[in-house]
Amino acid sequence: MKARCRLASMGALFLPLLLSGCLVMTRKLPIPKAPLITQTATPEDLVAGLNRRWEALDTLTATVEIQASVMKTKEGVAKGINLRGHILMRKPEMLRVVGTLLGIKAIDMASDGKELTVSVPIKGKAFKGPSSLKKKSANALENLRPKFFFDAMVVRGLDPDDLYSVVSDSETIEDKARKNLYKVPEYVLSISRRKGESRQLTPVRVVTFHRDDLLPYQQDLYDSDGNLETQVTYANYRDFESGKYPSTIVIERPLEEYKVILNVEDVKENQTLTDDQFVVKVPEGTETQELE
Repeated sequence: MKARCRLASMGALFLPLLLSGCLVMTRKLPIPKAPLITQTATPEDLVAGLNRRWEALDTLTATVEIQASVMKTKEGVAKGINLRGHILMRKPEMLRVVGTLLGIKAIDMASDGKELTVSVPIKGKAFKGPSSLKKKSANALENLRPKFFFDAMVVRGLDPDDLYSVVSDSETIEDKARKNLYKVPEYVLSISRRKGESRQLTPVRVVTFHRDDLLPYQQDLYDSDGNLETQVTYANYRDFESGKYPSTIVIERPLEEYKVILNVEDVKENQTLTDDQFVVKVPEGTETQELE
């Protein structure tokens, strides 16, 4: 044991000498470029910003391109579909998603926060059930519930009983087209709740902010068992009529192995949306399945 320690000490002593010798080859490494602006915010600032944004929002309407895919990793198969879509949201939990394929309505989903109706006219099927998932289905798309759209489209504010912490971090991103590396300083906001009266904390969400603009670029959401349920990536923020909003939203559901990519073409906030805009009319004779 002592002999090994002596050898390790000698290696640590002679390695710097070897690396400084004239026989050592030197190559240049790419230096990550830092942003021109790096802003500073306290944890309270980040939370207050999320709360202000969430409290100021009443409704949201978006015109999007929807790319939905289901992976079957065990079979090595992926199935996908591209749709033109419209998304309507009204707080607290009302949602309507309409997708068309070549001008024909392919899917129409609506929820009032309690009950969910999904019509799939191109297949002559419809689904009805609770808005909250109570029992998971083997069919991943049957597990699709409105809340994950709500959580993805706008980062919610914190609830009064939420606990939080913030750490500073940085990520190195490669731009393959320009052959450059970029260093992206970040704030990582972790949100959790106390489990009952115990000292154990249950993760709720993790929100990552880029420090050049202090906007959310990623959000990880966890289920009640602490499993990563939804991962959302926000990219390419643009100035829309209502302000800055990501033009690309990638929603991944790792447990069910499906992904939804939203390419946002237009978005408006706080327009008047009526109750009847959140009602799906299922055509007569449609085969309807009850969801659990």
